[in-house]
Amino acid sequence: MVRPNEEVEALLHEYADLIAITGGDAFRARAYEKAARAIGGCPADVSHLDAAALREIPGVGRSIAEKVVEYVRTGHVTEVEETRARIPAGVRQLITVPTLGPRKALALYENLHISSVDELADAIRARKLRGLKGFGQKTEANLLHGIALMRQAGERIPLSTATEAAEDIVAELSRITGCKHCAYAGSLRRMKETVGDIDVLVAAGRSAPFMDALAELPSTAEVVAHGAKKTSVRTLTGVQVDLRVVRPDSWGAGLQYFTGSKAHNIRTRTIAAHLGLKLSEYGLSETGSGRRVASRSEDEVYARLGLPWIPPTLREDRGEIEAGLRGELPEVVTERDVRGDLHTHTDLTDGLAPLEEMVAAAAERGYAYYAVTDHAPDLRMQRMTDEKILAQRERVRSLDGRYHGMRLLHGAELNIGPEGEVDWPDGFLAGFDLCVASVHSHFTLGRRAMTRRIVRACENPRVNVIGHPTTRLIGRRPGIDADLDEVFAACARTGTALEINSQPDRLDLGDEDILRARSHGARFAVDSDAHSVPQLALLRYGIGTAQRGWLTPDDVINTWPLRRLRRFLRKDRAG
Repeated sequence: MVRPNEEVEALLHEYADLIAITGGDAFRARAYEKAARAIGGCPADVSHLDAAALREIPGVGRSIAEKVVEYVRTGHVTEVEETRARIPAGVRQLITVPTLGPRKALALYENLHISSVDELADAIRARKLRGLKGFGQKTEANLLHGIALMRQAGERIPLSTATEAAEDIVAELSRITGCKHCAYAGSLRRMKETVGDIDVLVAAGRSAPFMDALAELPSTAEVVAHGAKKTSVRTLTGVQVDLRVVRPDSWGAGLQYFTGSKAHNIRTRTIAAHLGLKLSEYGLSETGSGRRVASRSEDEVYARLGLPWIPPTLREDRGEIEAGLRGELPEVVTERDVRGDLHTHTDLTDGLAPLEEMVAAAAERGYAYYAVTDHAPDLRMQRMTDEKILAQRERVRSLDGRYHGMRLLHGAELNIGPEGEVDWPDGFLAGFDLCVASVHSHFTLGRRAMTRRIVRACENPRVNVIGHPTTRLIGRRPGIDADLDEVFAACARTGTALEINSQPDRLDLGDEDILRARSHGARFAVDSDAHSVPQLALLRYGIGTAQRGWLTPDDVINTWPLRRLRRFLRKDRAG
């Protein structure tokens, strides 16, 4: 089910957009955006908090707290609904198109009466936008690409959304008497960045109790199909869930079959056929007699095929079968291997929690070290100054080692400018333990200029990690146009790590880019980019992406002991 916090977060984000569309104060819009993020990341259920308790949440003032209370009590907010009524629904839909901001959406409506995404696509193809200020050929191309991204994303579910829904369903079904095993499978188990639907598998003697239970869950909005072998439902959030029940002695074969991928399964069935066997969701059996020779566990099924157990994240037919047959399957990195997080934020900039809370939460995760990397001054909306960052450094130094012996690193997230320059001169940067450098603006530079920009950042001896390297936002913003192979080679040459950003709307680098970067000899940092305490746990999604890129602990710098990590961070200044 959708948490009240998520409902309120969505409402406040919408109101921030409405303020922007109507030409309201930009700082007020940002205040609602920050409050939305804070409420979304708050561990307490906001429906149980009064106005005073709500104001304890960072970024939530009196006016916002009153709106939250009104929403929880009545299901709506009068001020929001009045503002909605002033803006055509089509304009609100238009601002969901990547690269199209609120003011341009309003201009399209007022000048061309465009009030839907389909009308916008038609108008671009008919070249109707070219007479409007700010709408040139490049803008048209970007908008068409954004529309395509949005439509594609509309058919897919973010990994984190699917995981949360699947884990709730698995927990509910696991409680039913007779359940021997229960797990989610499909592309979700393979940790693809988006999934089409959720596959859940149960091992039990009787299927009816589980099929009935799924149909009756509070999170189920619609029963699409209800049968003895398969039941499909759609949740309140629009996610389709397909449930299958197999006998306990077929659990391993069923889990292997329904995890996929299709290409991987074709390969395993081909191997089975060459061995005179048949592989299905019921088991691995002899072709002639039908006698089952393996089915209870995935390990058993793979072993009978002459293969080691293959991690689900590798099952894409990208060489895992051949590597398994040669005995060269990698021991992929796991969350247990991670010794620290190298990219996190506090409320000094756009984070939601104070330094002490973030440090304490990181220590509870068992980290050996932890880096604080608030934004540098060129991201002007964060209002960073030299004095603020130096004061934070003193606080970081005073907390070093005080939380379960965890060592603290003081860093910054720098901004890579159009020419590859970064915030602060070299002398000032020398005081940081590490620097993450990221592109936050000028996303539409030409390919050569963009490539040169990032390579120059890699060549900066103070830059240790390139943050969210392609800048993509899944389904909302395409990655930058750069020669990534040149960037990857530069990272390998200069000793600069590439980040795998664990934020579910980024997962940047993606798995295919990781595979390419790894072939160049680059190193990686899997970071949460956490802006609140709950977001530290997002690291699991970055680790899944790293696994899909075949990374081992040796490839990932924040699995290394602190001494080895510090040597890497010195780059060519080692001595």
